[in-house]
Amino acid sequence: MNARLLAALTLLPLAAVLVVSTALAGDKRNGSSMAKLRGVNFVSACTFSHGAPDDPIVFFGEPGASHHHSFVGNTGTNASSTLTTLLAAGTTCHRPGDTAGYWMPTLSVNGQPVTPNHAQIYYRRKTMRHVEAFPPGFRMVAGDAKAASAQPLKVAFWNCGVGGGVRPTSSVPTCPDARRNALRLHVTFPSCWDGKNLDSSNHQSHVTYPVQGRCPSRFSHALPQISLIYRYPVSGAGDVTLASGGQLTAHADFFNAWRQTELQGLVDDCLNALRHCQRGT
Repeated sequence: MNARLLAALTLLPLAAVLVVSTALAGDKRNGSSMAKLRGVNFVSACTFSHGAPDDPIVFFGEPGASHHHSFVGNTGTNASSTLTTLLAAGTTCHRPGDTAGYWMPTLSVNGQPVTPNHAQIYYRRKTMRHVEAFPPGFRMVAGDAKAASAQPLKVAFWNCGVGGGVRPTSSVPTCPDARRNALRLHVTFPSCWDGKNLDSSNHQSHVTYPVQGRCPSRFSHALPQISLIYRYPVSGAGDVTLASGGQLTAHADFFNAWRQTELQGLVDDCLNALRHCQRGT
């Protein structure tokens, strides 16, 4: 404890000193605990499946009602998708048990649609609370499709990959090239759940983000935190837009249709065991 803080504490009543000391100790313990979570994850790597103006979460049963989306993972995702239909379809992911549906608004450059050539999906542990697997049929949306200003970078950002030399940004950067250091869009989902609802009217109010490694009391069930990353074969030069609007409207949808036994195994063996699992693990 530094000299200034010690001097200040001598002027406080004993009860106040105990409160401050307890808070400082708690912050230190929380920081130490959170350090244990760095790199605790498993990954699902997927390729592009198909594009369509469908969204079975926001516009269920209404084909063509949505802006255009680029789908990865489940090969059968459409406006009428249910847990049953998704479980019966195939997947573009390297993990055969990952038949979940993932999608983002389609990206265009100078008015021409661009297909993502790869999707990396990180499932991370972001709280010391025991992590539960997503229940079958769980659905949520991350980000704001109607955003008119920059969204928090913890929710959505663009960059050029680890070696691209570009910090995360709300607007599309110009990347060094269109191959190794090409344009990427990252969207991160909430990981605290109310424990009751598989979805909600706005597809977001049943979940929230953790705060300093803790889930709020109303959302006390910890889930894996999904970061969905699309990599595009472009540098970001030109007029880059999303089908939902401008560059600020980044968002993503997740419909859980994993083979539940495999998902539960990964949550237990990787996240709850505090392990970093490689792609094939």
